[in-house]
Amino acid sequence: MAGPNLALVGATGAVGTVMVDIINSRENIWGEIRLIASARSAGKQIEIHGEMVTVVELSEEAFKGIDIALFDVPDEVSEHWGPIAAAQGVVVVDNSAAFRMNPEVPLVVPEVNPEMAKSRPLGIIANPNCTTLTMMAALGALHRKWQLTELVVASYQAVSGAGAAGIDQLTAETSAVAQNPEAGLTSDSVSKTLSSQGLEQSDSLWPVPIALNVIPLAGSVKEGGHSSEELKVRNESRKILGIKDLKVSATCVRVPVQVSHSLAVHATFASDIAVADARAELEKQPTVVMMDDPQNNVFPTPAFVAGQDPTFVGRLRQSLDFPNTLELFVVGDNLRKGAALNTYEIAELVAAELA
Repeated sequence: MAGPNLALVGATGAVGTVMVDIINSRENIWGEIRLIASARSAGKQIEIHGEMVTVVELSEEAFKGIDIALFDVPDEVSEHWGPIAAAQGVVVVDNSAAFRMNPEVPLVVPEVNPEMAKSRPLGIIANPNCTTLTMMAALGALHRKWQLTELVVASYQAVSGAGAAGIDQLTAETSAVAQNPEAGLTSDSVSKTLSSQGLEQSDSLWPVPIALNVIPLAGSVKEGGHSSEELKVRNESRKILGIKDLKVSATCVRVPVQVSHSLAVHATFASDIAVADARAELEKQPTVVMMDDPQNNVFPTPAFVAGQDPTFVGRLRQSLDFPNTLELFVVGDNLRKGAALNTYEIAELVAAELA
């Protein structure tokens, strides 16, 4: 018996490309798999489970006969087309920020709150922001046993979080520095070298160089000086974990890494929590990998984690000055678990429900 029909909207984008790889690497539980993208990508052919599938243009007709649609597109595209698909009876799993904080749209991490996927009055399920998602599998497991009360996070976010353009910018700047190392790394020297290559710093996603640099702002500045990324960490963590009054402080930083977000997490719990017990609980989690032997230089890094599905945890230790508090370093591939994989795993939950 054929499974539900699946559509992938944004099949040729940065996250969509990763999604195709994930679909091809997992068991084929689907009937038809339809690839949807913008008009400029329509007609392209992409291999899905050994067969070439032609990309079709995004339209109302494109959702005919589809049961579940994965949206890996910008916010405004999801905001417009998500309800159109849902109106046809399609379960929309959206990876943008368009619906995450809508009280009628569940924000789902399968390891943490899979039951929420069944409650979707608008026919839409939201996928969390990649920064929040990086730590959710680990924090969800710890929260179930010890009740999380406070969370302080510093994120070190890869440039791919800003899309393919972020990777291109880092590559261009790194090349510019390598070709003119004697000039040093300053905004002026990088701008001059980029100009010699026909590129302009003014076209960058960031106001200063990202190569060999750290930018203490990811996202746009909002009221109170907090960034949009920092507010997502706060608001989404509360919604996913079901803790409306969770105290959260976040500082989101952009770093010169292509793929994988890293988070330094300071987590306080309602009851006493021993490091050994926390490690044992995390080791039980099927999607969490402990890399925690710093004396032998064993800890997760973005370069190691890139291209892998699990969440990696290291530097697990008791806080010296804060009771019931753990410090840990968490790394996840922001294009896989942080975006495409979690979206796909939500679709698997819905497929099992529809079967």
